[in-house]
Amino acid sequence: MSLTEQTLPTGTWQLDPVHSKASFAVKHAGLSTFRGHFNELDAQLTDDSGTPTLTGSVKVASVEVPVDQLKGHLQGPDFFDAERFPEITFKATELRQDGEQLVVKGELSMRGVTQTVESVGTIAGPAQYFDGKDRIALELSTTVDRTAYGINWNAPIPSGGNALADDVTITVELQLVRPSEA
Repeated sequence: MSLTEQTLPTGTWQLDPVHSKASFAVKHAGLSTFRGHFNELDAQLTDDSGTPTLTGSVKVASVEVPVDQLKGHLQGPDFFDAERFPEITFKATELRQDGEQLVVKGELSMRGVTQTVESVGTIAGPAQYFDGKDRIALELSTTVDRTAYGINWNAPIPSGGNALADDVTITVELQLVRPSEA
């Protein structure tokens, strides 16, 4: 079923962490894209009154990158500052369909700074899984300026430019499950 024929599912939908991911990507040295993700995330979609809400969070200490030393640097004060700001959170203020796309506007809070962002993506389902529970999937992406959140670390590179771009793409791939009725 296409999104134009589908409405947002009603009820409460909780995260299936095994089949979900929150990741980020940033240009490195102007040459390639550096990627990382968070191992601990949570999300919930609720629509009981005709006004859907989507909330989510990641634990900063769960950031995962290929090099342990870099993981420590990302958790430190130059980047996410996990000690002072242990979570990155999101709360949607608007979910709407625009043709084939799902548009989600909301408040992204990181390092004590909250900014309005707009994500674009898709929604699929509901579909019944092996366990008999209904599931939906959301894939959303947005680009933010990391310096707007106080993540200013950079270093000049000898060939010109900086080690990191300011724009960071954030992508979430969420599979949500309707909890069993008690």
